[in-house]
Amino acid sequence: MKASPIFIATLLAVFASQTHAGAVIGHDQVASFAQPEPVTISEKAAVKFKPQLHISNGCHPYPAVNEAGDTGGGLSNTGAPSGKCKGSGLGSQVYGRSGWHGDAWAIMYAWYFPKDMASFDLGHRHDWEHAIIWIDNPDVAESRILGVSASSHSGYQKTTTIPTGSLNGTNVLLNYENTWPLDHELSFTTKGGDYQPLIMWGQLTDAARDSLSSTDFGSALMPMTDYWFSRKLDKAWPF
Repeated sequence: MKASPIFIATLLAVFASQTHAGAVIGHDQVASFAQPEPVTISEKAAVKFKPQLHISNGCHPYPAVNEAGDTGGGLSNTGAPSGKCKGSGLGSQVYGRSGWHGDAWAIMYAWYFPKDMASFDLGHRHDWEHAIIWIDNPDVAESRILGVSASSHSGYQKTTTIPTGSLNGTNVLLNYENTWPLDHELSFTTKGGDYQPLIMWGQLTDAARDSLSSTDFGSALMPMTDYWFSRKLDKAWPF
């Protein structure tokens, strides 16, 4: 009997849902990826322009997924805004993805936080924030930053002129903070922050990439999946 296209598509979807993902584990049980030695032009540019992240309040960034595809279950919006999420003993992480968008090279950096709380009972489980560094060309000796877009609630803070004091060499200084009663967002700062181990989208294991693409993070959105990456770049375009 010849199977219908709809039946085949359904079977494939079920198979994918059963094979893509690992387990959901504790937010502090997810081991980070080590930052690989950059080899390609795009990897070298991503390391060169990796932002510093300063945490003013709330959680510190955590790994969202491990090599096996297990994802962190996050934290409920209870207790203190930084309660149980002041840093993982298994390392931190920033995720990256890059590519041409229009006539600029876009490097997206994304951080995961187990919860997003303004104060007691305000907020939600899971948070993703991201920034896009727009440069002229990764394949030149002196690449220039053309603009920066930092996630701010459902939109972006966009600029083609980085504020004075918010650039340390080739590294933009970003701040993770909330203004009560709103949730957290990224903004420019003059305060030095930390670098997290960078793992690019193409450097992830298949299991990890599949889990990031299919896991339901509730009110938060992983911005660099195949579906969302170009859509986010469209919305973040600062020129």
